[in-house]
Amino acid sequence: MQTFVEPEVETPEYRWARERAQMLQGLYIHLLIYPVVNAGLFGINYMTRGDDGDWWFQWPLLMWGLGLIVHVVTAVAPIFSSEWVDRKADKLVDRR
Repeated sequence: MQTFVEPEVETPEYRWARERAQMLQGLYIHLLIYPVVNAGLFGINYMTRGDDGDWWFQWPLLMWGLGLIVHVVTAVAPIFSSEWVDRKADKLVDRR
């Protein structure tokens, strides 16, 4: 049986792929936690809303949802990635 031997020297491609995988892992965890916590908040709100029927669970749902959208955009389509920064820096240096 062969075992995987990690390379002694990490290549830039491997380092980039590893960082990207960690970013996606964080996103997937966030996508799993969001509905679980918000379902719990809904349950708490439902049980404790009182006679006036005051609903508050939508506010954390909305605000956290906006944060989740930002997380998705930055993880899936990294607009300002390190490659973008390098290209922009090269452009700025060429303008001098």
